[in-house]
Amino acid sequence: MKTSIHIAIVQERPVYLNLGLSLQKLEILVKEAAANNAELIVFGETWLCGYPAWLDHCPNVALWNHEPTKQVFARMLQNGVTVPGKATKLIAGLAKAHKVVIGIGINEKVTGGPGSGTLYNSFLLFDADGKLAVHHRKLMPTFTEKLLYGLGDARGLRSANTVLGKISGLICWEHFMPLSRQALHNSGEFIHLALWPMVHEMHQVACRQYAFEGRCFVVAAGQMMQAKDFPPELELPGHLKNDPDEWVLNGGSCVIAPDGFYDLKPQFYKEKIIYHTMDDLDHVLRERMTLDTSGHYQRPDIFELKIKGK
Repeated sequence: MKTSIHIAIVQERPVYLNLGLSLQKLEILVKEAAANNAELIVFGETWLCGYPAWLDHCPNVALWNHEPTKQVFARMLQNGVTVPGKATKLIAGLAKAHKVVIGIGINEKVTGGPGSGTLYNSFLLFDADGKLAVHHRKLMPTFTEKLLYGLGDARGLRSANTVLGKISGLICWEHFMPLSRQALHNSGEFIHLALWPMVHEMHQVACRQYAFEGRCFVVAAGQMMQAKDFPPELELPGHLKNDPDEWVLNGGSCVIAPDGFYDLKPQFYKEKIIYHTMDDLDHVLRERMTLDTSGHYQRPDIFELKIKGK
């Protein structure tokens, strides 16, 4: 196993609700990160094509039969990512061409068959050979997200053996779900990708707890979004209408070591690719000798975790 990994966290916004332009930007960003010797490239929650932060800010979005909301929902579906599809083929090709591992959040759409027309908040992990190593759908959409996303399943609730070691990922408030955490701890993760809209204080708490509990590195990816990025169909609240440049999502990406302390402190209000080298992966092993919640610090004679539908 490698003892150090150079990573890139993409804290640049996509082209919101435009899959074609977002993929063009993704290609540029991946090539730039690879040129800077990144081995692991991480994008935040639903980076393709943008986290719907407007659900929590714009009035009337939850009104029944609200035409502007229906128009935006339809546009999200039209710009969703099918798995597999053209977008995943492009990302896989970039991973293989540049020999990098890519973790990314997407708005996944299902076309044809059961669930057709459903959007999922999903996480994809591509190995450096272009193989889709993990396809995980967020188990439970959080609060207003329930207006938009379907319920996920357990098929992607695992870590993958990549060229960089065992990597796993969860999306946003899944990090507050004890059994989701334990399922991934049990899968032997060394690096955990935590995808968020932004990594504010309580999300930092969740990431630090995850790293300490799982004795793994946590790479937390946040995003950037301004009021002017909101769909034009929706009415803005007064404070955002008066300041279209106000940051609604402000990043906060960071890296946390297996002892729960920062390896890279949170990066707020920085719209750029953030580079960092995790130069002591053996730290995982040292910390697990003290506490291993999937090994010697577990009581299988008392507790049993069963994952249905995996």
